[in-house]
Amino acid sequence: MGLCQRWRRLRLPGLQACGLHTAAVPSPPHWLVERLGLFEELWAAQVKRLKSMAQKEHRTIRISLPGGQNVEAVAWNTTPYQLAQQISSTLAHTAVAAQVNGEPYDLERPLETDSDLRFLTFDSAEGKAVFWHSSTHVLGAAAEQLLGAILCRGPSTECGFYHDFFLGKERTIRGSELPVLERICQELAAAAQPFRRLEVSKDQLCRLFKDNPFKLRLIEEKVTGPTATVYGCGMLVDLCRGPHLRHTGQIGGLKLLTNSSSLWRSSGTPETLQRVSGVSFPTAEELRAWEERREEAELRDHRRIGKEQELFFFHELSPGSCFFLPRGTRVYNALVSFIRAEYTRRGFSEVKTPTLFSTKLWELSGHWQHYQEDMFALQPPGSQRDHPASHPTDTLALKPMNCPAHCLMFAHRPRSWRELPLRLADFGALHRAEASGSLGGLTRLRCFQQDDAHIFCAPDQLAAEIRGSLDFLRAVYAVLGFSFRLALSTRPPGFLGEPCLWDQAEQVLQQALEEFGEPWDLSPGDGAFYGPKIDVHLRDALGRPHQCGTIQLDFQLPLRFDLQYKGQGPWSVQSSFTEQFWALWKGCWECWRRAVRENGHCGCPRSR
Repeated sequence: MGLCQRWRRLRLPGLQACGLHTAAVPSPPHWLVERLGLFEELWAAQVKRLKSMAQKEHRTIRISLPGGQNVEAVAWNTTPYQLAQQISSTLAHTAVAAQVNGEPYDLERPLETDSDLRFLTFDSAEGKAVFWHSSTHVLGAAAEQLLGAILCRGPSTECGFYHDFFLGKERTIRGSELPVLERICQELAAAAQPFRRLEVSKDQLCRLFKDNPFKLRLIEEKVTGPTATVYGCGMLVDLCRGPHLRHTGQIGGLKLLTNSSSLWRSSGTPETLQRVSGVSFPTAEELRAWEERREEAELRDHRRIGKEQELFFFHELSPGSCFFLPRGTRVYNALVSFIRAEYTRRGFSEVKTPTLFSTKLWELSGHWQHYQEDMFALQPPGSQRDHPASHPTDTLALKPMNCPAHCLMFAHRPRSWRELPLRLADFGALHRAEASGSLGGLTRLRCFQQDDAHIFCAPDQLAAEIRGSLDFLRAVYAVLGFSFRLALSTRPPGFLGEPCLWDQAEQVLQQALEEFGEPWDLSPGDGAFYGPKIDVHLRDALGRPHQCGTIQLDFQLPLRFDLQYKGQGPWSVQSSFTEQFWALWKGCWECWRRAVRENGHCGCPRSR
């Protein structure tokens, strides 16, 4: 089918009735025709080149499959999809991409050498990322065809995807255009257009996107090697690393959700862009199930409940901070009293520490080097006037965590081994410079109180303290009715300290988890830069996971602060719960409203 025929095939009836100005794009724009023509020319050359490569380097390679099975394949010929078909038709149908030697890989891309092969499905986080990234390409194609949009960027997110594009200085997306844009996306998906990966030179990239100034800027800034990849899908050609689905027909259900404006923040003059977000699934049934969960989630939105029941609210004049009303403060204090009683029962001593510290403290702890962008910093009044040549260490910063302050508390006088383990608990306010776009009620705040505890202990006490912290978590979450799952997060890139210390710390945490008896997962590379940790993922009333409490093992701070007891250095164990309880707690709000009227409680364990 010719280019113009494909274009007209997607013209939908009734567009004029919707009030859409589609007459502005009666046929494919000249730049789209030229771009697609050049892509097809380069694609034909690549197909010829790969065919020649397959003939010249015809050899057998060994592929390691999941479960320890090994199979033979032909270099530059056999694809991961062909191997998935050999394993089972179900896997071939549900696989969205592959991992070859740990790297994301297209299912239709020929294997080149001996490889360790894994398959990604929509059930995994990596598979969802591929699926939603492919969906944003479909959205980009629809925006080009319906609106004549100049595409900018289109990533996947944790819960879907979005695409930013430029429509001109004055043009915006109207709400009435979303349903039509969605219908075009659905037609493009139903057409089962293949995703084609093309490797091109930087010069060829500039020729492909010569009419898109945004892509030219990205090419200049991001493409540092001699080649890069683009993907073609139907009439769309876009700069992308991939991988992608085999074809758009794997997208069984797609829904566009919102339209808004965004800002192009690359080098050059900032431009206002239009952003459309959406979500997609392999089947229409999964999309319908998601819509039902979304409706229920809106009914259970803690921000709406907090406002309607006069528990708490948020205000634009203090973004990222919560106003607790009298009723909410009453519940808040009850939770604090509950945790405080648990701390006392488990041998913790409550302390209070300052909120404002010199950045010298954060430089000593290592947080200033790794966490500076997420901290609120300020200059003391008159510091520049009185000491114009002073060092920037005069800067003060609001504390984003309690760890360094508790180290100062441990070090303020000599310590004996008889004082260990020293367990300190702190309910102080913390401040973190979260980006405005990431704020989300009580689940992501700039100012919050975290019942933050640190245990200073000797190495031979470490295992017992970890077990005690795990028992503490289980006891608290059981009372509040939470189910949870644990994850061991190991050393990240750029970690501090000696590898042998990390090995020892990770072994202690792993052994404690195995003895604890609850299911847990391994999260390689997700530890903090100063030590491994156990992350606790809670499930809310809708079964959605949230990362909440943490048991953090820190052997760096005691070294950095030169903490000593009888000539030896302690280790530090941190555990915490947060205000996220409010947003995630299944609660007993009907009981609460009845309790407010009756100045008591309804008698159920949770309302007590």
